Amino acid sequence: MKGKDFVTGLEADALDLDELLALSLQLKEEQKKGVETQPLKNMSIAVIFEKPSTRTRVSFEVGLAQMGAHPVVLSGRDMQLGRGETIEDTGRVLARYCDAIVIRTFAQDKLEALAQAAAVPVVNALSDLYHPCQALADMLTIRERRGGLAGLKLAYFGDGNNVCHSLLIAAATAGMNMTVACPDGYQPDPKVIAIANRLAEESGAEIAVTEDASAAADKADALYTDVWVSMGQEAEKDARLTALSPYRIDEAILATAKADALVMHCLPAHRGEEITGAVLDGPNSVIFDQAENRLHAQKALMVTLMEQRGGR
Repeated sequence: MKGKDFVTGLEADALDLDELLALSLQLKEEQKKGVETQPLKNMSIAVIFEKPSTRTRVSFEVGLAQMGAHPVVLSGRDMQLGRGETIEDTGRVLARYCDAIVIRTFAQDKLEALAQAAAVPVVNALSDLYHPCQALADMLTIRERRGGLAGLKLAYFGDGNNVCHSLLIAAATAGMNMTVACPDGYQPDPKVIAIANRLAEESGAEIAVTEDASAAADKADALYTDVWVSMGQEAEKDARLTALSPYRIDEAILATAKADALVMHCLPAHRGEEITGAVLDGPNSVIFDQAENRLHAQKALMVTLMEQRGGR
């Protein structure tokens, strides 16, 4: 990996991503066979949640424990960070106690300030701008089902949010084509699109943003969506549901994609809003495989980042 942090996903080039996914599959297979491996034995990892979490919290806690580490799980209320201590000072102190820091927070610049100050690896477990650990699990799920990533078409529907941003970076890095279908005003951040296009030029991928949901789904290998109303957006709910309703993944959109197209969602899902219940629970869905793969991808990430500190 380029550096010891994983705060945007850009730290992993194509080779790094390939190796991370290969290690993820290896660790998953070892777990299924009951092989015990603890490359992070005797390490302590601070895991900070300033936002509520189900999959991220459980997958990190369980994964770190499986790798032999001790997760020290904290909320903003548990720390002086919640009473005005700077993020930089928090990072400097935690680095004296722990071998790495995982944080789920709000502003990306806050997370990057933590990474700059802390003398140990810092991992982005979600920020308002990026969700790189989710994208790792998504790439793992597609590779597991399709054997590779390059040349496939991923179609994303709905709000161009942090999950969409990280998918754009991961797909472009891997040489996967990606089309984002969204209404005006809900497009991904132009700076992220520019980064994805630069990566795509290197990998041979194609990146596109359109308001045409059917065109995005056409011959897609995977269809992906996320919730339309995230935490903190409740006041916008009615406007969001109205604007985004044409971008629901339903039976018609699924029929436009390849017959064996994978249906993906990072959860939690609101059946009937961004995806119909029939599609979410249907034979094309790999949504709960995605959820499981958070565990395996994050184990591989932490082992890789900790290699210089006694890891595998």
